[in-house]
Amino acid sequence: MKLDTKQIVGISIGLLGLISPFFFQLEGLSDAGHVALGIFFLAAAYWMLEPFPIYATSVLVIFLQVILLSQQGFLFPESTAQYTPDDYTAFIGTLASPIIILFLGGFVLADAAVKYDLDRNLTRILLSPFGKKPGSIVLGLMVVTALLSAFMSNTATTAMMMTVILPIMARIGKTDPLRIGLSLCIPFAANIGGIATPIGTPPNAVVIGALSQQGINIPFGEWMILATPLVVVALLFTWFLLIKMFKPEAESIEIDMSGKFNTSGNAILLYIAFAATVLFWVTESFHSVKSAIIALIPVVFLTLSGVVTKEDIRKLPWEVLWLVAGGISLGISMKSTGLAEWIVGSIEWSSFGTISLLVVFAGVSVLMSNFLSNTVTATLLIPLAVSLATSGVAGEGFNLIIVSLVIGVSASMAMMLPISTPPNAIAMSTGTIQTSNMAKAGISVGIFGIILVVIYALFYWPFILN
Repeated sequence: MKLDTKQIVGISIGLLGLISPFFFQLEGLSDAGHVALGIFFLAAAYWMLEPFPIYATSVLVIFLQVILLSQQGFLFPESTAQYTPDDYTAFIGTLASPIIILFLGGFVLADAAVKYDLDRNLTRILLSPFGKKPGSIVLGLMVVTALLSAFMSNTATTAMMMTVILPIMARIGKTDPLRIGLSLCIPFAANIGGIATPIGTPPNAVVIGALSQQGINIPFGEWMILATPLVVVALLFTWFLLIKMFKPEAESIEIDMSGKFNTSGNAILLYIAFAATVLFWVTESFHSVKSAIIALIPVVFLTLSGVVTKEDIRKLPWEVLWLVAGGISLGISMKSTGLAEWIVGSIEWSSFGTISLLVVFAGVSVLMSNFLSNTVTATLLIPLAVSLATSGVAGEGFNLIIVSLVIGVSASMAMMLPISTPPNAIAMSTGTIQTSNMAKAGISVGIFGIILVVIYALFYWPFILN
């Protein structure tokens, strides 16, 4: 493998970060904590600079924790006064944690929906009530995109919806600002819509995984109750913003709504599996069957029936599952070695008020996610924030669930640059928009997102959780 200068620099910084804690003693941090800090530095450097694919870094993180921090590793085969090592299965087990299975079920459903055109047919039906006025069409496209993104990959949803808007754009004048608004409304709606469900976007899985490590389970339906109202407000604001920034010149647009549902046997089996899975997910609080267990329904049913084939399984985005697993594993070692608690204890949090803390976490999450993967941002910030919340130093009203939600949701509000999210990159590939268009709208959405998240963290989420 031939490495370029950027990769060599990234690799060097990561390795330096890995070994640096071995050369100095940090007061109050255990020996195992120093090792975990080195792994954290390496992961942060490789996730940010990407000398290797980010999923490969996640697997490396798990491997390093197994050989350095587990009972079967080289450094801590036995318990010490400061550290009781976990069995190696605690780290590699994250590759099949309930959160991973939950996402796997979502991926299988989404893949089958695309294969049998369920997504396109739902789009056709859901768009029909919005009429022919440009503003209404943009709103309809955003609503449909957000709904699909709640249950499908944001990237896949954007790729599909961009093909939907191409014939619409062909009916619009080349100088009409609506072309820019249409191109931006899809990725922005996909980013926001993914917040609505646990399977909508990887940062949600990072939040749920971190909370599950603390013995806290958020049912599928409860997550939707917490997140959906925020999604609706953010979506409406973004729609209003795009219509005002890129005011349409056309008064009406004709859209072809022809098409029909696939009625093959496999398609009907998919419809049954999709409806049953979603129904069980949103009613989890009534029957108490865990969402990860429910996620096995489509995996088992659709593979046994041949709706999803071996080739389809090979095409699933396994790299996303590896990335999330690496983040969960990193959180385990940071907690068990005392690293997260040490980091929290080294900062004078008492000087911050509750509101300022929420603003800081939301702002940092949005800022980092504009330049890094939102999953990486959540993976790096949530273990620290969880330790802050559990330590009690942040004061009353700043609880474990809320601080995690603030970071996870804020990470999905970053959409300023083409590199901020894959949906943004797909939108840029159309050639219709410039980075300045995206930045102007994305900054406004990001700032509004921070304000909105803080408001919900102060008033709505405490009300629902109590």
